[in-house]
Amino acid sequence: MRILWVKSDFLHPANRGGQIRTLEMLKCLHTRHEIHYVAFDDGQNLEGIDRSREYCSRAYPIRHSVPPHRSLRFAGQLLRGLVSPVPVAVQRYTSDRMQRQIRTLLEQQKFDTLVCDFLFPVPNIPDVSRSVLFQHNVESVIWRRHFEEANNPAKKAYFRQQWRRMQAFERAICREAGHIVAGSNTDRETMHALFGVRRMSSVNTGVDIQYFASRGCADAKAPAISADLIFTGSMDWLPNIDAAQFFAAEVLPSIRKQRPNCRVVIAGRRPASAVKELAKRDSGIVVTGTVPDIRPYLWGSAVSIVPLRIGGGTRLKIFEAMAARLPVVSTSIGAEGLPVTNGEHIAIADCPERFARRCLDLLANAELRKRRADQAWALVSSRFSWTAVSSEFESALEAGPRPN
Repeated sequence: MRILWVKSDFLHPANRGGQIRTLEMLKCLHTRHEIHYVAFDDGQNLEGIDRSREYCSRAYPIRHSVPPHRSLRFAGQLLRGLVSPVPVAVQRYTSDRMQRQIRTLLEQQKFDTLVCDFLFPVPNIPDVSRSVLFQHNVESVIWRRHFEEANNPAKKAYFRQQWRRMQAFERAICREAGHIVAGSNTDRETMHALFGVRRMSSVNTGVDIQYFASRGCADAKAPAISADLIFTGSMDWLPNIDAAQFFAAEVLPSIRKQRPNCRVVIAGRRPASAVKELAKRDSGIVVTGTVPDIRPYLWGSAVSIVPLRIGGGTRLKIFEAMAARLPVVSTSIGAEGLPVTNGEHIAIADCPERFARRCLDLLANAELRKRRADQAWALVSSRFSWTAVSSEFESALEAGPRPN
């Protein structure tokens, strides 16, 4: 197939779940298909363009700068968002240049499929009904959860407005899209219930088994444990910020009653000031910031935690921990959509006291940690390699419409 792939960014450095998922699938697809990749370039990330040949036949960088949060330009977008029916999160990625580039490519070349990766670049697609929409998340569900968890009245009002606008926008686009690839069966069912759409496939996330398990295989020397608990992810993403704050305020105190020296590592790119503040207030919390390789932090920890109350999407952090042979404690939302069994592959708890209890049980019992980790590793290694996942995605593309 000749595939036209549209996304909001290039894929290196791959330090976000959505980037990693797209990158690994495209690398597999690129061995069999011709990939033309259109994405934004802010002029600062040379690595992104230089390494694009790893996953595509040709790249088309579109000059476009997305204002960072806490900037004056972003504040202006927020103000415009108060009156615009289009959600702010989508407005930020609307580009006349990208629209022109996609139209030109469709006029000059024949493609077997056009993939819009995430909801955000959709306004740049000439005809969504002739494209495949790759929905890593159900975006309106994330905004609804932001609204439900917000305590500040101003934030709550803003999240409510953006949730309603996102739901209306997402419903319209999903109904118009030629085919949708959902990130899980749960997301597929949610979109069917919320938007009434049927032209859908679901493709689970994957993981590089060999990459993460190389230090955790049975015949390798186990690394020394330097942290009791680890939470990984992009620490500038609102759901992860909320999760870190929730864990530190409502779960960790219960753990400390029995394990006063419990050490927690929060590892992930660009931690927000609210996340950095956790380490300033508690010497037992370490915030690493961006790290070149997450594996040593996983291998050096006893238990992976995923205390999400808001998130959605790939849940890549769970499969990575499992591939690294690390037991996982998660909320229901953190593990939502993953084909895992509570008490076998993972421990799931939602209230702070139960979450703390699941962590304590694992920290106190090395045999239980090993058994849970082994069961999880067997699951991901047998079913969720990137090769297997990309084959499922390939089938979904073949079921979709032709763009020209």
